[in-house]
Amino acid sequence: MRRVTPALALCALLVTALPARAADQRPAHRDSYGTKAPYEVRQSPSTYQRPPAGFVPVFTENVSRHGSRAATDSGDGDLILALWDKAEAEGRLTRRGEEFGPAVRALQAAMAEAGYGNLSGRGRQELRDTAVRLERRLPSLFGRIAADGEKIDVVSSGQGRAVDSGNVFAGALADADPALKPLIGPTRTDKDLLYFHKTAGGAAYRDYLANDQRLKDTLQAITDQPRTRRTARSVLRRIFTDSFVEQIADQVPAARAVYDLHAIAPAMSEESPGGDGWGMERYISRSDAAWFGYLSDAEDFYEKGPGFADSDITYKMAGVLLDDFFTQAEAKRAGTGDLGAELRFTHAEEIIPLAALMGLPGSTRPATPGEPYTYAGNPWRGASVSPLGANIQWDLFRKGDRYLVRMLYNEKETPFRAGCRPVAGGSAFYDLSELERCFGRG
Repeated sequence: MRRVTPALALCALLVTALPARAADQRPAHRDSYGTKAPYEVRQSPSTYQRPPAGFVPVFTENVSRHGSRAATDSGDGDLILALWDKAEAEGRLTRRGEEFGPAVRALQAAMAEAGYGNLSGRGRQELRDTAVRLERRLPSLFGRIAADGEKIDVVSSGQGRAVDSGNVFAGALADADPALKPLIGPTRTDKDLLYFHKTAGGAAYRDYLANDQRLKDTLQAITDQPRTRRTARSVLRRIFTDSFVEQIADQVPAARAVYDLHAIAPAMSEESPGGDGWGMERYISRSDAAWFGYLSDAEDFYEKGPGFADSDITYKMAGVLLDDFFTQAEAKRAGTGDLGAELRFTHAEEIIPLAALMGLPGSTRPATPGEPYTYAGNPWRGASVSPLGANIQWDLFRKGDRYLVRMLYNEKETPFRAGCRPVAGGSAFYDLSELERCFGRG
């Protein structure tokens, strides 16, 4: 790809587009957790639209990110604890910093016990709750599935936390309606469908991550802004004395380790003493967490999300997953499918590009050379697009030979992309044939 705006010019644009306190002025402190934000239901079930008269649910399908989890490794804790041990030995900890090391060690121990990268107690509960809400949303569908003996297929990426997510979800669904238990198949693996960023279909994408110079220049320019260094010093000074901070050669990685521990802590809340959290927010201010949250979001935006306006490399590969949504719905319409539900479990690396490919809210605006990604100028937020446990669901309704689809995104009724026409103005329901037209199928 052609290189564009030089790093220094890009930095100037970023500073102009994102004032120093822009993140603080947003009410959504949750954004600072990025894609590590725990799951939140986005709409009350009592406010869902009723399907048009005579339409009944005949099929449901989803794709879900795994639930809240431990950090994937101990690297952040190991890095900052090495500094903390040195500062403790030299008597150069702040009063607050004296409490930091034991808090990190306790969090590290809890994550090691859960298994790095594995679901946490909160993650398992998120999935159980989501499954129960699914059954309660569509009781007539699941009653008919049980009566007709239709199968419920559960498929995952094959990675441990996605497999466990499928198992926990399916188990909760069976507990909610025991008649479903013999109809739920064992969680199977389909990496081409649900781990496509690592399979043959993601080869060009992996080359982009490894070798695209524009990507490297853009992310470096975003990270290398003066505010990053100021923020790093601010984070570290909460824990270490000024003289010690000045001796840390790589302040930004050390501060990001503190931020990363802060960001993962809510996902581990059930493992904390008393189950009420780890108190990691004491060691990083909201404004500092917001800045590092922005840097994390910028990386995900360019590496997995809408990315650059002249390229679809970050999300084109998600077509295999979107195709499967259509294939399953079309099979139900044609009478060739024997499933009552298709339940898929995957990762942020699949949810984020799928959201961009589908044009879901928040994922519609790529970055142009003159307008790099900033919070002030773009609605994309990792905490909204792909929090832990994020899900996209299609419900299929039938009346005679007509089939309608309703989409839920994190359990919120969500319109399909611009150009797709619902059955009526403001309706959440779309003819399946209209979606085929709108997405260029057939």
